[in-house]
Amino acid sequence: MEEIPQEKETALSIPIAIIIAGALIAGAVFYSNSSSSLKTANPSDNQPTAKVEVSADDDPFLGFENAKVVIIEFSDFQCPFCRSFWRDTLSQIKEKYIASGKSVKFVYRDFPLSFHPMAQKYAEAAECAEEQGKYWEMHDKIFEEQEKLGQGTISAFDIDDVKKWAGELGLNAPNFNQCLDSGKYAAEVKKDFDDGSKAGVSGTPTFFVNGEVLVGAQPIQTFIQAIDSGLKK
Repeated sequence: MEEIPQEKETALSIPIAIIIAGALIAGAVFYSNSSSSLKTANPSDNQPTAKVEVSADDDPFLGFENAKVVIIEFSDFQCPFCRSFWRDTLSQIKEKYIASGKSVKFVYRDFPLSFHPMAQKYAEAAECAEEQGKYWEMHDKIFEEQEKLGQGTISAFDIDDVKKWAGELGLNAPNFNQCLDSGKYAAEVKKDFDDGSKAGVSGTPTFFVNGEVLVGAQPIQTFIQAIDSGLKK
């Protein structure tokens, strides 16, 4: 895979932004966990490979529990390319397959990268929101707020911001705050990360569609091909 330079924790300069734009055209882009490096996934990276057994565990999902096609995403709430997938592609998957009643299940699993200072607590916050039946509302809220910072910006909000979002979502504040402050779901998030690492995940976003690997924020057409193929089997 081609390494593309990027700045740590700062807004991208114009030359780097141009490089990223080219990378997005050439192939999907993702963050590697080995460093804060930006990488592209070439088309050959997403040719059919041996299937990888990855459990959905007990993580939140959209769609049918016993669906014919299972998509498992390993994601980082602070990763701009995970955000791109959420904004540009997940909404289309939800509309085309899940809302229309197709036998598709989309599972979100956490893979917080070490150089994203808030990724771990964002993941824990979503788990705490799930206790009150609002996992996906918090999932969307985190990405929405990150979107306001702009593509390529890794600057983080803090814990107080997360607690404010919980209030905006109508969550019981004392219960949510206690859950988040206690680190109740830190081990759950780590289990996701460990499971991803064992399955060969090294960057975000990474997807498993019925066990077949897709790396990076792939366009909707890539997912349509993989999902439709699974539905026909």
